Amino acid sequence: MKESLRYLQNAKMILSHVPIEDNNFVDLKPVRKAFGTAYLAVLEAINESLIKKGLGKKELPKSVDGYRMALQKYFAVHNGKLLRDFERLYDTLHIAGYYRGLIGNATLVKDAFKAAREFIEKIKL
Repeated sequence: MKESLRYLQNAKMILSHVPIEDNNFVDLKPVRKAFGTAYLAVLEAINESLIKKGLGKKELPKSVDGYRMALQKYFAVHNGKLLRDFERLYDTLHIAGYYRGLIGNATLVKDAFKAAREFIEKIKL
């Protein structure tokens, strides 16, 4: 999980250079970049876990639907909880944070990154 945590750390470093006023980031462009990097951390964690389970690099998912199917197939022991967590992270990090740039509140950003880290910790078990 070293690589996924490195991605997450990079996302936090991007945010560390963005000024905050009234608990909101002043410039959303780097915030969006940080959200994209945090989402990649989640995907990297899944990839790392799948490789540990014996999949080759060519067999790794290539789409969000592929990641959904992989979570259902290889992580069913969690009774779908990981898939629900992934869906929330996809909606928050990728769609709202990166793609649409809707999240600029520092508290919400911090909570989203915390959820990403918790997901990474869960999936490595």
